[in-house]
Amino acid sequence: MSRLIHTFAALALLGLAAGCSSGSGVDEASVAGAASTSPDTSTPFWVDPASNAAEQIQIWRREGRTKDAELLAKIADEPAALWPAGEIDPGPVVRAATASAASEGRTALFVAYDIPHRDCGQHSAGGAADADAYRAWIGKFAEALGDSKALVVLEPDAVSHIVDGCTPAEYHDEREQLLSEAVVRLKQQPNTKVYLDAGNPSWIREPWKLVEPLKRAGIEKADGFSLNVSNFQTNERTRKYGLQLSGDLGGKHFVIDTSRNGKGPLPGAWCNPPGRALGTRPTTDTGEPALDAYLWIKRPGESDGTCEGGPDAGQWWPEYALELARNSKA
Repeated sequence: MSRLIHTFAALALLGLAAGCSSGSGVDEASVAGAASTSPDTSTPFWVDPASNAAEQIQIWRREGRTKDAELLAKIADEPAALWPAGEIDPGPVVRAATASAASEGRTALFVAYDIPHRDCGQHSAGGAADADAYRAWIGKFAEALGDSKALVVLEPDAVSHIVDGCTPAEYHDEREQLLSEAVVRLKQQPNTKVYLDAGNPSWIREPWKLVEPLKRAGIEKADGFSLNVSNFQTNERTRKYGLQLSGDLGGKHFVIDTSRNGKGPLPGAWCNPPGRALGTRPTTDTGEPALDAYLWIKRPGESDGTCEGGPDAGQWWPEYALELARNSKA
């Protein structure tokens, strides 16, 4: 990839918005700096060669931490979603990633996370200033995708925060309308798949409660829904939950975030819980027709927030990343 695109990526990083919520933590995006030198042929998804994990490996090698660098390759070598910054133009980041992915014939993974009144004022407070600002941001996001192959997870927590009442009632109608419009706009791109987020099974325990809000938010025009974003619920529990919700939604497909669920959740802790591990590597080989993929939507090693000694939400935390890799069975 050209120096110019790398510069765009670096500039975009300066304004990245971090994110997390009562149900999940959300990350900063890292951006492509170059095409992968030896792409893994076992995954259809693009691996960011300039991720924080990849850069940390180089630092540790220079410092002589070769064993730690080798462990961190468990993260650097896998595809993980990019979270283009909210409140600024996402176009340069999205174009850089899709260009690199297209050069390898792969699908770029993204998260769109800029909904107004985001995260109920918690760790990831922020989002677009108003409805028109959000429409403009989504429009730039979608335009930058072009005709490249892409998968977009749309607005983690946004629907679940309607259901649990964290988002004030006066914002519900507008939020559902904006999400519905976002689905339609993103789906205008011919090779883009869209998965509207539906929380996790430890949050909204009765999946039927999500059905009508998801419908009002445009799930019928989306490719499906996402589960367990930035959380730690096991594959088994999340798959069962997803199949229940899928049945209530007329067979809608879904994807599961497995980035940090290798040891399941730590009871009572969602924000940087210690002792966790990487989960199932990203794959479309799930063995379940309605489950389209296991994905790393949360970028492993990026903080959920200022808890357990962590930095701000979305900031790279190398020692936490190392722990996830060290505890991983893969």
